[in-house]
Amino acid sequence: MENATIQNTSLSLLVPPLSELPDPELKQIAEKVQCGERITDEDGLLLFEKGSVSFVGALANFIKEQRHGKKVFFNRNFHIEPTNVCVFSCSFCSYSRLYARREEGWELTREQMLNKVKEYDGIPVTEVHIVGGVHPKMDIHFFADLLSAIKQHRPDLHIKAFTAVEYDYMFRKAKMSAEEGLKFLMDAGLDSIPGGGAEIFHPEIREKICADKVDAEGWLHIHETAHRLGLHSNATILYGHIEKYEHRIDHMRRLRELQDKTGGFQTFIPLKFRNKDNDMSHVPESSIVEDMKMYAVARIYLDNFPHLKAYWPMLGRHNAQLALSFGVDDLDGTIDDSTKIYSMAGAEEQNPSLTTEQLVALIKQVKRIPVERDTLYRVIKVYD
Repeated sequence: MENATIQNTSLSLLVPPLSELPDPELKQIAEKVQCGERITDEDGLLLFEKGSVSFVGALANFIKEQRHGKKVFFNRNFHIEPTNVCVFSCSFCSYSRLYARREEGWELTREQMLNKVKEYDGIPVTEVHIVGGVHPKMDIHFFADLLSAIKQHRPDLHIKAFTAVEYDYMFRKAKMSAEEGLKFLMDAGLDSIPGGGAEIFHPEIREKICADKVDAEGWLHIHETAHRLGLHSNATILYGHIEKYEHRIDHMRRLRELQDKTGGFQTFIPLKFRNKDNDMSHVPESSIVEDMKMYAVARIYLDNFPHLKAYWPMLGRHNAQLALSFGVDDLDGTIDDSTKIYSMAGAEEQNPSLTTEQLVALIKQVKRIPVERDTLYRVIKVYD
């Protein structure tokens, strides 16, 4: 693999140096990055198509270190997945079970989920992350009751819950607008929104891989409404399947435009397509070089996103370490063996759990500074 561990904060120290770059278009992009200028869609495509992994990695690492130095953020969190029963049939999904075959899946009761929260009594976790399938019997009132119960039991626990796909379904079923539905859940205890369900926005691809779920406009509308109401959210992309580079750029452009408008996104999370036990098993997975290029170009293109996250249960802990040289400044959290979405799809981490000490050591092994944060990126502790 090309030399990808470039940690200098001056682009004059690029390998090769800017003055020796043979491609004038790539040199121009590097000069833009050095001056803090926004790159264009065409620039983004050029980075994907012509930039070496070491070149884009160096640009991305330059941006990351200008913003965060050698800090790498993480939090103490756990997941609750209410159900993997779903009314939708996304071809890339290895996790969900159609509602018609729900005997093959799981459906947690309110009491079971609350008991999961109680398992962490006395443990300094700061966030519960709640996402799952779209179950027709788990409506907005069911989840509002759950959020209220969690807040009543542990008021300090930050609730980051439900993707825009889940929201779209529950709002339509309740005959509520996005604003009405979000306000209803905020009153019950909702604190922020994860970024799942974005997949690929471009209709050409979305029609092939997830035609029956909320479209790009609906996803963006829910997040824009959340931002307007004071909720922060994240954003994702599902890459490495049948999409092309221009589809990735189109996806990020829509996110960048909304972020210009609202400023409500906190972090961008590229999610690697995994091909185990789904209807796209014939599609080969992307290489690690392609993965690192995706992170790097995302860091360069999404200049208005404060953070870039590598979800370590999906990549595996060692590849997540590598991503820290490609613009990534966040590794998510401790997880505590509480998510099955990627392990069921064949991710490297089949039992995704790290103690705080293990996560700190993972970051320190690659000469970075671990920073424990809360969900809103307020610093709790620096492990230097």
